[in-house]
Amino acid sequence: MAKHLGLNTKSHSDISVDSPCVRNCCLDQDEVCLGCFRSLAEILQWNRATGAEKQAILAQSLLRKASRQTKFG
Repeated sequence: MAKHLGLNTKSHSDISVDSPCVRNCCLDQDEVCLGCFRSLAEILQWNRATGAEKQAILAQSLLRKASRQTKFG
């Protein structure tokens, strides 16, 4: 019925989030990919994660990337 009324029934878990994988997979000593900056655990979790979980993973990977660029220029 919600669809009939034109209401948006999508939840945050239904959000489609593209993988940040750039096909440059190489893990550092902390098991973080140097291509997408996700941890190995996050990479393995990706296909089972909800949209909200994927967004959280992306946020963490962006923080790691920024931190690495600050340290190593």
